[in-house]
Amino acid sequence: MSASARRRASSALGVLLATAALSVTAAFPAGATPPGIPSKSTAQSELNALTVAAEGSMTGYSRDKFPHWSTVSGTCNTRETVLKRDGSNVVVDSSCAATSGSWYSPYDGATWTAASDVDIDHVVPLAEAWRSGASSWTTDRRESFANDLEHPQLIAVTDNVNQAKGDQDPSTWQPPRAAYDCTYSKMWIRVKHHWGLRLQSAEKSALQSMLNTCSS
Repeated sequence: MSASARRRASSALGVLLATAALSVTAAFPAGATPPGIPSKSTAQSELNALTVAAEGSMTGYSRDKFPHWSTVSGTCNTRETVLKRDGSNVVVDSSCAATSGSWYSPYDGATWTAASDVDIDHVVPLAEAWRSGASSWTTDRRESFANDLEHPQLIAVTDNVNQAKGDQDPSTWQPPRAAYDCTYSKMWIRVKHHWGLRLQSAEKSALQSMLNTCSS
């Protein structure tokens, strides 16, 4: 199945908007943009600099080798921090769990009013990172990667769209909303470049095609 066909299939997933009963206070902008997304020209330079190599083995892989949702501040972990960053009018309880708010998912254009309908996507999936060089990292470095709030590695999106993505790279999965191709490619490239991860030939070709849709 082509990437465009996969995109159309993903966009056909049925979704029901949840509702929130609690009143909210303005705190974070809807659809907040993850930090560190490069310009088209910078992303092109970074893509050109990445090492192309055959995909590595999954031998030894476990999500537990990428400790994630670490504590960021007080009672707030990484997931909760991204939910607040990427949501609108987010209210949290004493344990930092989101009790109300709304989240716009740029992958598919859906808006949600229940945090349970939202996943925090690792733009470059943990298993993909493992196959691309992270298998040789220390656990501390893998933890930093899995909780990276300084680069465009984490984003709040519709849960079943994230689950459909799984651990695929852009050669086999792209966001169902084609208008996000440009941004998604720049995010992926920046993360791989910053963390020194390799990429495959088909992955590079897909990223180049997506990057070509960017105006800047």
